Amino acid sequence: MTEPRYSLRTRLASGLTKSAAALSRATGRGDGAVIGGRVGQMIDPEFLANLAAGRRIALISGTNGKTTTTRLTAAALGVLGNVATNSLGANMPHGHMSALVKAGATPFAVLEVDEHYLADVLKKTKAELVALLNLSRDQLDRAQEVATVAAKWRTMLTGAPEVHVIANCDDPMVTWAASAATQVTWVAAGQRWLDDSWVCPECGSRIERHGEQWFCVNGDLTRPMPQWQVEGDGVVDPTGVFHEVHLQLPGRVNKANAATALAVAAYFGAPTLRSLPKLAEVTSIAGRYATVVRDDRVIRLLLSKNPAGWLEAFDMAEDAPTLLAINARDPDGLDTSWLYDVDFSPVRGRRVLITGDRAMDLAVRLEVNEVPFEHVTSFEKALAAIPPGRLEVIANYTAFQDIRAELDRVN
Repeated sequence: MTEPRYSLRTRLASGLTKSAAALSRATGRGDGAVIGGRVGQMIDPEFLANLAAGRRIALISGTNGKTTTTRLTAAALGVLGNVATNSLGANMPHGHMSALVKAGATPFAVLEVDEHYLADVLKKTKAELVALLNLSRDQLDRAQEVATVAAKWRTMLTGAPEVHVIANCDDPMVTWAASAATQVTWVAAGQRWLDDSWVCPECGSRIERHGEQWFCVNGDLTRPMPQWQVEGDGVVDPTGVFHEVHLQLPGRVNKANAATALAVAAYFGAPTLRSLPKLAEVTSIAGRYATVVRDDRVIRLLLSKNPAGWLEAFDMAEDAPTLLAINARDPDGLDTSWLYDVDFSPVRGRRVLITGDRAMDLAVRLEVNEVPFEHVTSFEKALAAIPPGRLEVIANYTAFQDIRAELDRVN
């Protein structure tokens, strides 16, 4: 791809974006993705559209798994050429601007997009593909209802007949939204969290489930036939060929994320056999799934931000001492009532420690679930409380960042 001929305004905005991001990093205020894009847009109001021009773009959205799937997709598509991507998860328009500036001229871009911003980003970038992963409740004090987001997606796709959609056919909400598109590739990515999809979004009737199949009892919505599906330790492609998938990321959910990544890459023409080894090179994503050795303890970090995410984390975590950390700062959402949507019984029988700003809210929830626990006031005290060996850490967003910062200070 040749360097695009940006206007003077866009070139100036790009330079100031880089400078603002660098200053943010130098002063320890963050990676600079958001402030960089904000400064750029002040100079060029059409900054995102101008940066997107000339690239083939895929947008990845959903409640959970966006960052991981974006990273896997960028790796899979990278066999065809350089890929611009917001790999650290700044998933709103300012983050997209910074990512595109940082990457320079690339033939492709894979952008993680917050589900509430998807329609706006699609319009501005003119992306040719959208991947829809899942929809579930998230940060109840500020996030929209699941049905509202699904309806917005459906309206978005109704007005964008040229967009190809890759969608999870196991999630009825996603299926309903994606069914408005004229071109859909269905991926059987699974759905462990069911509590937001007992009712048909089309007619309000009950959804029945029998094994992998689901359908609205009124006949208005039925699980589509998937072209891609997770099967055992691998993925079956649309031709029926089974591909073993080797990942350094834990859990079945990441096999599903890999299936979506392969489907996106294949749409753009990447041979699956060439993309598969690239998936195996992806390790931790912004610290998620990272394993750190400290003081004879093997510590694994799992990020969980909402009920569906906690369900998946419990599936990934080994039967070992487990630290649960909960904060309720602005990035987490201030309302912790979502804890009562989480079934904590999977950790019953393990040694459970709790910490964080809102540890007492978690303590009450664990009491209700009859899960014994120990309260510790810091991550350091949690480490001191357990013997040498493995420690699983499951934390929501800012609690996760606090623990990462503590580990980084020592290491």
